[in-house]
Amino acid sequence: MKTLRTRIADIIEMCALVAVPATLLWCAVRSYEHTALLTLIVALGSVLPFFLRFESAKPRPRDFMPIVVLAALAAAGRIVFGPLPNVMPVTAIVIVAGACFGKEGGFLTGALAALTSNMFFGQGPWTPWQMYAWGLVGFVAGVLFFGRTQSVSLVAVLAYGLLSSLCYGILLDSWHVVGFISPLNWKSALAGYAAGIPFNVGHALSTVVFLALIYKPWIKKIDRIKLKFGITSQS
Repeated sequence: MKTLRTRIADIIEMCALVAVPATLLWCAVRSYEHTALLTLIVALGSVLPFFLRFESAKPRPRDFMPIVVLAALAAAGRIVFGPLPNVMPVTAIVIVAGACFGKEGGFLTGALAALTSNMFFGQGPWTPWQMYAWGLVGFVAGVLFFGRTQSVSLVAVLAYGLLSSLCYGILLDSWHVVGFISPLNWKSALAGYAAGIPFNVGHALSTVVFLALIYKPWIKKIDRIKLKFGITSQS
């Protein structure tokens, strides 16, 4: 049974997740002059409730260490495959994290992976957006698959990997289109989205390949580790 505090935290998280696309839509409709700055602030603010909630739960080191390790693996994988910009294992690993550790664990893994890997690729206004987008992928994976890793078919996981990768790309493209393309109209917007199609398709296909390779083996190993060390989820 959820406590009042937990329910309030859930509501805040959902509001934070919805705030980013809502702000993008508002800026596009109103043609707001300082769109890039406003959406950056909103994206950064949307990440904070998840870190604050995780910290307020006062997790034991054994509870957050797997999340840190998965985020580090995702960041390392992104760096290793850096010469191939359309190929990265980050999304696949974030989905595994969400399936194993729930929506908060998935969000934190995605956010940390983006933050740490950008220490190599370079920090900038895109970092909070990548943190939010990959965090959202992990969050939804936790909602869909947490507690059901043994019963959910691999096909369903691969389908989610494909769609979530495309949504990740569309979200980042939307930030670029709304924040930096001027004048903003249907033609310029379509041109902006079209420029991202090769990257987004490559990202989606590579996510499916990585998920097919790691999902079942990693799920089994992580489940054993959770059982052996009594690791609990924050979800």
